[in-house]
Amino acid sequence: MQLSVIILNYKVPYHLLLCLESVQKSLIDLPAEIIVVDNNSQDESCDLVRQHFPAVKLIANPNNDGFSKGNNIGIAEAKGKYICLLNPDTVVGENTFKNLLKFAEQHPDFGAIGPKLIDGRGSFLPESKRNIPSPKIALKKLLNNSKGYYSGLPENQNGKIEILAGAFMLMRKDRYLQVGGLDEDYFMYGEDIDLSYKFLKAGYFNYYVGSETVLHYKGESTAKDKVYQKRFYDAMMIFYQKHFERDKFSRHIVNFGLKLARSTHKIRSRKQPSTPKKINHICVDKQKELALKLEEVYQNKFRIIHPDRVSSNEIYSTLVVFNAAAINYKHILSLMENLGKQENSLKIKPAGFDIIIGSDHADVQGEIIHL
Repeated sequence: MQLSVIILNYKVPYHLLLCLESVQKSLIDLPAEIIVVDNNSQDESCDLVRQHFPAVKLIANPNNDGFSKGNNIGIAEAKGKYICLLNPDTVVGENTFKNLLKFAEQHPDFGAIGPKLIDGRGSFLPESKRNIPSPKIALKKLLNNSKGYYSGLPENQNGKIEILAGAFMLMRKDRYLQVGGLDEDYFMYGEDIDLSYKFLKAGYFNYYVGSETVLHYKGESTAKDKVYQKRFYDAMMIFYQKHFERDKFSRHIVNFGLKLARSTHKIRSRKQPSTPKKINHICVDKQKELALKLEEVYQNKFRIIHPDRVSSNEIYSTLVVFNAAAINYKHILSLMENLGKQENSLKIKPAGFDIIIGSDHADVQGEIIHL
């Protein structure tokens, strides 16, 4: 088998449905398998997977033991030469895996490969490509100074970088095991930094592929509560203790930065951008049935635009709903990148499911609307 896609799910059942639909379409004609590991979501996630995606291998964990352990359970069952760790709140294009596997074959020195990630508004996520967060760089980042934290590689280019995002990491399984895989000392956050760094230390290169776009509804898999804030800062400390604790001075710098950042997090996280008022409503579709349902839900008239006639230059301050039964995911992601720059709200209706999914802000829970 060529590829195993491992999706660790926790309490995002409808994002998972959208993700699985896009992944299945992307794996057509590939010798591949999908493994969903559910970390004791205690919701309808497992039932929905069994009902709608019977070919998917489902592992229902009795406990939530964290991101690393959950993924490692799935990887232990993987039969593919390549493995891809994928968040459940992502959407991939129809050619994503084919193109990235081709890139992998052309770059035999790789440790991990990651695509360009965009959020629910089509905006580029800079954490797609980062530098090694040395104590000095990390301290500045924790104090809201990002200089040196993100890679300077242009977002649409392909090239070597240091740190990839754990939302999508393509690797060879043997090399993953060689470097020790995801460290289970981390419960959540920091594992992708640690794993990327271990590949570099083992002599491999990590590659960012800016020519491939993947949607990541950032923030959907974890609630931003005090428990997760604590886990984030604890993970940062674990990373520095493992890789950068060379002297007492560095340790004190990191401790100071983490304590300061944690004390100010609540104040900083209160500020959320406002949602612009939508003056227009569009359904990108070939038929009128979905538009009629949307009109009932939103109590607004929806204009239908054929997928081949969507012009981003003419759409602004608009709620745009893409019907994935009428337009492929690659096209949707391309349009989202352009439409998101014009204060539009962008939502997707997966084929076969009477829901629409979208997120207007990168750091807050997205919206699920049942039709």
